[in-house]
Amino acid sequence: MDGALARLAGVERESERGGRFDWGGAAPPLRTRESDGNAPGDEPRKDFQLATQEGAHREPIDGVRIREARTIPDDRGSICVAYDPRWGFTEEPMVYCYEVTIRPGAIKGWILHETYDDRLFLAAGAVRWVLFDDRDGSPTQGRLSELFFDEHHRSLLRIPRGVWHAVQNVGADDSRMVNFPTAPYDYENPDKTRLPIDTDRIPYRFER
Repeated sequence: MDGALARLAGVERESERGGRFDWGGAAPPLRTRESDGNAPGDEPRKDFQLATQEGAHREPIDGVRIREARTIPDDRGSICVAYDPRWGFTEEPMVYCYEVTIRPGAIKGWILHETYDDRLFLAAGAVRWVLFDDRDGSPTQGRLSELFFDEHHRSLLRIPRGVWHAVQNVGADDSRMVNFPTAPYDYENPDKTRLPIDTDRIPYRFER
């Protein structure tokens, strides 16, 4: 196929997509949807800073913390410490613990807690966490953060109260995480406020 025919085929494929260009192969910041919900147009886009010499480049939401885990392997298997109060990761004691699994492609969220923080050990699987700070008076109010974790980047993630969050399994197998929230679950009055996954209150759309 010569250059002209290739361009024509591209235009025809674009027309079939209803005027939306496919940026799915680009780095996450370049896949961000525009304010109208459509994918970015057909203009060259320069990469944002994606990493530093120390690792991934992030603009954290106030109060969010990430502690990368160390896995120690030997001929029998491996060991990885999920949580140790001696780390000083948070001041609150460990009072409650539960495990969560997510099927491939599934999304959980949006959720907000008003009285406690989540402390999640991301143990297995590939997941995408999206956090949105809508807290009045927060120095990062209005900031959205997209974070990825897998077996090569197991971590302890703290999500402070008042921050909207959702998680998607972007891998081929069930993902698994363990939560050590700063308060036990209240069966009679659960501290969970929800929004639909496609809410217009949060400037993000998950890829399914």
